Amino acid sequence: MSDSNQNQSERFIEVRPAMSIQGVGVRTTNEAEAGPQGKIPQLWDRYFQSGLQAQLSDKDQAIYALYTDYESDASGEYTLIIGNRIEEDVAAAASSEELQQASVPAAKYMVFRTRRGPLMEVVPEVWYEIWSYFQQSAEKRTYTGDYERYDMQEFDPAHTMVDVYIAIE
Repeated sequence: MSDSNQNQSERFIEVRPAMSIQGVGVRTTNEAEAGPQGKIPQLWDRYFQSGLQAQLSDKDQAIYALYTDYESDASGEYTLIIGNRIEEDVAAAASSEELQQASVPAAKYMVFRTRRGPLMEVVPEVWYEIWSYFQQSAEKRTYTGDYERYDMQEFDPAHTMVDVYIAIE
């Protein structure tokens, strides 16, 4: 692999069924997250302090960071919910004031798989790649719900790989 491709993620298209995510959430913008007042690091802390990680379903040993309720596009407000996949019939009963939930519609996704590396490097790196990719791509984002999927069966923050699902037309 040449040096110029070293930081490039692997990309592929996948169609995924609808699902529901329940977790801790915050409303923010990419602009706010670029500065020192970003809310996302504290949201991750809240997730790990909430005990939700112990409730990962046996079927899906993954944590999701769901970007939903987009105001407009990548420059507008959105809600980020960090949590776990839940069964639809459990959704209403398990809701509490602390927890938010959202449904992700069935969709076609462009999946960006990061290189293996430190979490705090590979995730921002892949988002910069995603934003620049869609500025010149034939594919159009739908902003119906995008998410990062963290496989917890082999999770190591210093040496991880993350799949980012971007809903497309």
